[in-house]
Amino acid sequence: MKTLEDDLSRRHAQKLYRERLVLESPQGVEVHVGETWLLSFCSNDYLGLANDPRVIAAFQQGAQRYGVGAGASHLVSGHSRAHHALEEELADFVGAERALLFSTGYMANLGALSALTDRNDAIFEDRLNHASLIDAARLARAKVTRFPHADINRLASMLAHAPRPKLITTDAVFSMDGDIAPLAEFSDLAAKHNMRLLVDDAHGFGVLGKNGRGTLEHLDLPLAPPVILMGTLGKALGVFGAFVAGEEALIETLIQRARTYIYTTALPPAVAEAVRASLRIVREEGWRRERLRALVAHFRAGAERLGLALLPSPTPIQPVVLDSAEAALRASQRLREQGILVPAIRPPTVPEGSARLRITFSAAHEEAHVDRLLEALSSVRI
Repeated sequence: MKTLEDDLSRRHAQKLYRERLVLESPQGVEVHVGETWLLSFCSNDYLGLANDPRVIAAFQQGAQRYGVGAGASHLVSGHSRAHHALEEELADFVGAERALLFSTGYMANLGALSALTDRNDAIFEDRLNHASLIDAARLARAKVTRFPHADINRLASMLAHAPRPKLITTDAVFSMDGDIAPLAEFSDLAAKHNMRLLVDDAHGFGVLGKNGRGTLEHLDLPLAPPVILMGTLGKALGVFGAFVAGEEALIETLIQRARTYIYTTALPPAVAEAVRASLRIVREEGWRRERLRALVAHFRAGAERLGLALLPSPTPIQPVVLDSAEAALRASQRLREQGILVPAIRPPTVPEGSARLRITFSAAHEEAHVDRLLEALSSVRI
C-alpha cells in the first residue's frame, strides 16, 4: 500500500516538494530569512502597506478599543461597529449598494458559490481560475464546466447548449500569469443568458484603475448585475480578510445562506480598523499605483533587452516561464545566492510544462532594486 512517506518521496524526486520560509522580519522590500537579508520580489503587498506605521497604529488602537478577538460569528455577537463601518466604506469605494466581509478570499468564494447555486445549476469557470474558485464550484455540487482560458467564443458555444446556466466565474487578474480577463465580454454573455458573473479581483483590487478600485474600474465597467465582485484585503491593502460586493438582495442572500459566513468567527475588529486605515491610504495616495506601473514598465523594458520571454502582463505579476520544475528551482536558487528572493512556482499550481519564476513588484521597491534584479537575472541561465 502506498504510504504518506512514499508520496512525499515522489514529490521530492519530481522537484515538486514545497517548503516554508521562516521570516524574522515584517513584509517589506527586504526580508530576514534565517541569517540573511534578501531583496524580495515575491510578496503580494503591492502597495507596500503591510508594514505601514499608520496601518499598524490603527490595528493597535482597534485592539485597545475592541480587544483581540471577535468572540463569535457575525450573526451571533461578533459583528462590531468596526466591521460595519468597513463594509460601508468598501461598498462606497467600489460603487456597490452593499459589501459583506469574509475571513479570507477562499471563504468568500466558497460561501458565494454555495449560496447562489445548487446541484441543478451549471457553473462555467475559466480553466486557469484560482484554486478557491475551482474548489467552490466543486463544493457547490453544481454541474461544472471549465472553458479554455479567456476563450469567449468557446464559452459562448458552451452556454448556447447548457441547461440551467447560472454562474460564470473568473479571476480578474490571473495570479500566476498576471493577465486580465475579458470581463466586458463575460458580462455581456452572462446578461444574455440571464446568469451572474462572479469576478475574483484579489490581485486587481487596490492596484488597477485610476482610483485603485480594481479591474472593473480599469476596464470602465460598472459594478451592477450581472456582476458580483470579490476582493481581498491582504494583498494591495496589506492586512487580511475579503469581501463580496453587489446589490442589496445579493448581500442579504449571502448573509442568510453563505455557510462560510454564518458558521465562523468574525475577523478581529482590530483587523477591520487596520483595513479602514489602509483603504484611506489607497484613496489618498495614488502615487503608489503610479510608481508601481513605472517599476513594471522599467522591468519589462530591461527584461526585453536581456531577451527574457515574459508573458503579456500589465500588472505587478511578471512571470518568467521555464520548461520544467527543476529549471525553475535552479533559477530561484541561483537568484537567492545573489541575495534575491523569487519563488519557483511549479505544478499543480501551474500546468505541467509551465513552471516559472513568479516576480512581483511593490510600490515600496525602488528603480535601483529592479536594476539589481535585472542584473541577477542576466547572470542566471534561463
